[in-house]
Amino acid sequence: MALVAIVGRPNVGKSTLFNRIAGRRHALVDDFPGVTRDRNYANVTWEGKIFQLVDTAGYVSTEGTSLEEQTREQVLVALEEADIILFTADVKTGIHPEDTALVNILRRTSKPVFYAVNKVDSPEQAKYMAEFYELGLDHFYPISSAHGFGIGDLMSDIVDTIPGGVEEGMEEGEEGEEGEGVEREIRVSIVGRPNVGKSTLVNQILGEPRVIVSPIPGTTRDAVDSPFVHTGRRYVLIDTAGIRRKGKTHAKMEKLSILKALQAVERSHVAILVLDATEGVTDQDLHISGYVQERSRACIIAVNKWDAMDLDPKRAKQYMADLRDRFRFLTYAPVVTISALTGTRVRKLIPTVHDVFQQYNQRITTGVVNRALEQALQHHEPPQPGGRPLKFYYATQASTRPPTFVLFCNHPEAIHFSYERYLTNQLRAAFGLDKSPLRLVFRGRERREKG
Repeated sequence: MALVAIVGRPNVGKSTLFNRIAGRRHALVDDFPGVTRDRNYANVTWEGKIFQLVDTAGYVSTEGTSLEEQTREQVLVALEEADIILFTADVKTGIHPEDTALVNILRRTSKPVFYAVNKVDSPEQAKYMAEFYELGLDHFYPISSAHGFGIGDLMSDIVDTIPGGVEEGMEEGEEGEEGEGVEREIRVSIVGRPNVGKSTLVNQILGEPRVIVSPIPGTTRDAVDSPFVHTGRRYVLIDTAGIRRKGKTHAKMEKLSILKALQAVERSHVAILVLDATEGVTDQDLHISGYVQERSRACIIAVNKWDAMDLDPKRAKQYMADLRDRFRFLTYAPVVTISALTGTRVRKLIPTVHDVFQQYNQRITTGVVNRALEQALQHHEPPQPGGRPLKFYYATQASTRPPTFVLFCNHPEAIHFSYERYLTNQLRAAFGLDKSPLRLVFRGRERREKG
């Protein structure tokens, strides 16, 4: 797919424009500059053309801190990989020296560049664009990313430069994102506390400095999507902000960042929970994993900084025993010990994601489900609460992601949690679902009306 990069100095409305074109609130938006730091991608369809859109941080030409240097590098990488560039300025502040510096860079490219002046909220305000022609450019598009003014004309001209149609961006037999047929992509969220190495892990998996890494807590603010292909299968890796305890979260931006992180779990298929081996298993780790479990997402536990444990086998053994004990509600979640910094065992993660997703998306026929249920009942008959016999009639799989089985019986309200756990374990063993969450729903059989 063609890649369209939105660039401009800080606070000109790039993320708002990104959300407007993408058709959803994909990027984090706030009034103060510097909210966006990493490249954020989204697949977009416009007038029958499919392309990839990338939001970038605000470009600043002057040297600054290490974090600012990495932010500028992310912008330059986006310019390098883009097929089409969309420059954005702000009509309300007029020409800024950073606008001039960025335009001078764009003059040297042979790629198509479209110049837009944002925050033109009405046709009457277009007259204030006159000063931008001092930059020596032939044409500017007056737009308002907040209200949608001028976006249609701009995008029509952009997509005219993209060859092909919808069919070139899709594979035969694909369904929508929520369909149960062939998945377009496996979405994987990387979640955890601040400074456990999530962004370092993302860069190590992708093999490039895709997101900014810094020892400063809160470096990652938005949920950053990174599409990639592994052994012919498409994935989207979602880097998220660190999730601190609610009582320690006060700043508005941090609250928004955590909300985006939790939303990333919602839209992912598999969540990789990153732990810090040097700090042990914390209550906040359990809190985050509880959120993943409540949303019925598949989960992998990645214990980072394990190289520190390799020097002390006794401590490593104690850590794993503590982990298994405290995460006993996630017994199905595979545990992978890694070092995101050195890359040790990181290559195991994506094959594990694939295996977990295959189970998470598995469909079992009704006949096979009922045979497994019958064997489980023969091995351990259901209890008789209050002397009433508990009878199971039949079972069927209602949905996938996670595999959900409906079991029809005469007294669903009388089933003890221990017997439910027994049936869950039996179905896991029968269907090979040892790495996926599994849901059982007990339902009473409707009685036929007399007469």
